[in-house]
Amino acid sequence: ADVGVSNLQEFSTLNTAKPPFVRDVEAKVRRYMRSSYSAAWTLKITWEKAPVYSSRTDTRKTITYQAVLTTDGFRSYILMLYQDGGMQWDYTRLAATNVLIGYT
Repeated sequence: ADVGVSNLQEFSTLNTAKPPFVRDVEAKVRRYMRSSYSAAWTLKITWEKAPVYSSRTDTRKTITYQAVLTTDGFRSYILMLYQDGGMQWDYTRLAATNVLIGYT
């Protein structure tokens, strides 16, 4: 199996029927932001089995996660979604102690 594969899916939904994924994103934004929201464009980026940083050989220590960017043309949001069970590796055992998951 490939390690660290990324996959991009773009959803332009301004005047089209919205797939279930986009409707789910809209529901999450509405719930978290407590406001109305209708996506015009959404991008889903999935990193599958991404290895621990600096790990070149131990492919057991991986994580699958997504970044979802969405906009209605006026407001933009990003959702960071992680696999059930969280990271599949123990960050306390890494060589570096300044671990960051997400974006900066």
